[in-house]
Amino acid sequence: MLPLSALAIYTVREEKSGHHAHISPQKVTNVSPCRPQPSSLRPRPRATPANDHRGVRKPVAPHRRVRTITRMQIVPVPYDHPDVAHLNDLVQQEYVERYGEPDDTKLQAHEFEPPRGLYLLAYDADGSPIASGGWRSQDQSNEGYADSDAELKRMYVVPAARGQGLARRMPAALEADARAAGRTRMVLESGTEQPEALTLYASCAYVPHEPKFGLYRFHDESRCFVKPLA
Repeated sequence: MLPLSALAIYTVREEKSGHHAHISPQKVTNVSPCRPQPSSLRPRPRATPANDHRGVRKPVAPHRRVRTITRMQIVPVPYDHPDVAHLNDLVQQEYVERYGEPDDTKLQAHEFEPPRGLYLLAYDADGSPIASGGWRSQDQSNEGYADSDAELKRMYVVPAARGQGLARRMPAALEADARAAGRTRMVLESGTEQPEALTLYASCAYVPHEPKFGLYRFHDESRCFVKPLA
């Protein structure tokens, strides 16, 4: 089962200025989501004085107002849950738009049953599913996996909920659960037509891996990544 410390309810706040939204946990967890570029490496904005050198007072920008959008909950569900099927349909539509065909990787409900796997859904305040993701156990096989691998599958956030940190929170929770289950390496397969996903995984400490693994390991568009869990 997923450690209780990996589940939490998050309040999502969006800054009207258009900056990234923030997700603030309502209770302490030990899940450390992957982080973007450290603030020490980002240029700091220059401070604007209240008065210029000519003595003409400039208006001081008001503090940015923060608006609460919703509360969301990340919960474990069986892979054959109707809400999982709904989000799977959406992600398959996106694959068709990007690659011209759906993902033919075969996934079975029992593969995501603890302790050899887990599937998570995020729900908004209205009870609508807005994000999904799961992991399943992999061991050495002719598809290129190694013993004690945990494969990340079906990471997806609905367009209306993007930019709120879910794409980082979901894999962080899955990594914590896979680690607790004794898996030593997280693996995933993405593709060249998902550049935002490739950037996200790189920022989450996933590194490209050759030779590739999975159903599409011989396709030029396929990109495989790994991340140690030890």
